[in-house]
Amino acid sequence: MDRSEPTVFVVDDDEAVCESLRLLIEGAGFRVETFCSAEEFLEAYEPGVPGCLVVDVRMPGMNGLELSAELTKRRANLSTIVITGHGDVPIAVQAVKTGAINFLEKPFDDEVLLEDIRRAIAADAGARRASDE
Repeated sequence: MDRSEPTVFVVDDDEAVCESLRLLIEGAGFRVETFCSAEEFLEAYEPGVPGCLVVDVRMPGMNGLELSAELTKRRANLSTIVITGHGDVPIAVQAVKTGAINFLEKPFDDEVLLEDIRRAIAADAGARRASDE
């Protein structure tokens, strides 16, 4: 497995959502890894791997916003796209404050998500180049 290839990490406790996102994102040519919980993702994530995170807000245990905050605390600045089936303004504001590049309510337009993923991966690559310099 090439760990230098950008990876889209999908974290959602709904297995059907994970699988449909995996198929959509792989179909667009991206490498994908799915996780059913924030804790499972944190155990597996290697900060040197480029890419982005697509995370659900509401999950048992650590929620998506807490995961984003934990990554920031660990200085693993992974570009994040927050998705939710239960969106409201305070959650959207909190998502942006934790550094999310977008906040999407389910059901969302597939092309909007894919464009956000492209932007997130480009932002991650730019941040890694700047860090290397």
